[in-house]
Amino acid sequence: MFEYSIAHWTAFFFAALLLNLSPGPDMAYIIAQTAKNGRRAGFFAMFGIWGGAFVHVVFSVIGLSAILATSATAFTIVKWVGAAYLIWIGIQALRSNGSTLSSDKSISKVSDVTVFRQGILVSILNPKVAIFFLAFLPQFVVIGSGPESAQLMLHGMLIILVAAFIEIPIVLVGSKLKNMVNSSPSIGKWMDRTLGTLFISLGIRLALSERG
Repeated sequence: MFEYSIAHWTAFFFAALLLNLSPGPDMAYIIAQTAKNGRRAGFFAMFGIWGGAFVHVVFSVIGLSAILATSATAFTIVKWVGAAYLIWIGIQALRSNGSTLSSDKSISKVSDVTVFRQGILVSILNPKVAIFFLAFLPQFVVIGSGPESAQLMLHGMLIILVAAFIEIPIVLVGSKLKNMVNSSPSIGKWMDRTLGTLFISLGIRLALSERG
């Protein structure tokens, strides 16, 4: 069971690495929360994204992602909800005028649970991720290496594991941005505007995406 060749693992981990390195809402959310509230928030954002990715893996294993891949209505609904959520996050950042990146005690800090929950939603409400898992994971199912569902789950979890090697360093490095923001309000305003624009752009791109 779970017997694969070196070529199999090489191809899989290379593809998983490229997947996790590609920019998108998940990475942007982790960086944004790290810059806003520091390393702890960055890790909770990361765990939330992983939680959402795990949901996508489970959906792929039990076949629910196939609904998004075959139903234009279902895909459109999830797409627009996800796009609206990303645009809303972006607008909040633009309206903050730098305050979301400030550590001023007078500004209420978002709780770890809220950061975690938002991370899950950012990941889940991206139908392109669901379809990617549905199209990507089956390519690495090998006949005779175990139950198909078990193989899908194994490779899905390994994709999340690969993410750890990329996103943990990003959180550790990104947390230093908080000190820069605290030392210069203008940096906080610039970063909020940049992050706000990024999230709105990602939301628009998701809204314009096709099932493809």
